[in-house]
Amino acid sequence: MAHTDPIADMLTRIRNALKAGESIVKVPSSRSKIEITRILREEGYINDYKVLTQEGGKSDLIIELKYGPNRERVINGLKRISKPGLRVYAGKNEIPVLLGGMGTVVVSTSQGVMTGKEAKKLGVGGEVICYIW
Repeated sequence: MAHTDPIADMLTRIRNALKAGESIVKVPSSRSKIEITRILREEGYINDYKVLTQEGGKSDLIIELKYGPNRERVINGLKRISKPGLRVYAGKNEIPVLLGGMGTVVVSTSQGVMTGKEAKKLGVGGEVICYIW
């Protein structure tokens, strides 16, 4: 079945796995999903990830979820902002700050996928992909 929004599908799979207490999530891989997952790891929301290539050229993204010492979730929320039906863009001065800087804004810019903080530092705007807190 074809998905109209594969990034929202990935975020939903992560959200569901966290609620179920799973330790890993398997998601069909793409360049944009790998970049978002890289940001999740750099920001400390997940332990690690790897890309497994299967026969036929398809690949899966295996995401190792992170929990606190008492099995509490590190990721409390994931929200897709820019959707296929309504794209949301922000200029370099309009990039939102989530929860007073406690959350992460993922932005797709002309210089690649990065956090809102990085985009502000580089002085670029772009498409607001999702919020993570």
